[in-house]
Amino acid sequence: MNFFQAINICFKKYTVLKGRANRAEYWYWRLFEFFLAYISFRLDNIFFGENTSGSFSLFIFFFTFLPGICVSVRRLHDVNKSGWWLLLPFLGMIFFFFTKNTNMSIILSVISFLILLFWFLSPGTRGENRFG
Repeated sequence: MNFFQAINICFKKYTVLKGRANRAEYWYWRLFEFFLAYISFRLDNIFFGENTSGSFSLFIFFFTFLPGICVSVRRLHDVNKSGWWLLLPFLGMIFFFFTKNTNMSIILSVISFLILLFWFLSPGTRGENRFG
């Protein structure tokens, strides 16, 4: 799968939570998001001044948010994990809300991020799994 095929698949499946997404599809999508974010921030700086988030960034955020969530869920499915694991980073925020312990909430958030990163970098399950 090349870059353009991956982006095309992500837009075709922008609301599809079922099925699987391989590493190439996921990481090409993230690269595409990064490129669009960079361009939009540069355009915002040109048209709206520095230190502001303007219309371009907001548009790109809404344009890529749903496909990004869906490809992330499908990527977790590829490593035989439920899409609900995508909520793991919120554990730190919830912990902070109830305890006001900043250090522990940061530690939980970092650990959650590292767990998800490990799964996103891992090869998918060979053959069928419970998600397809």
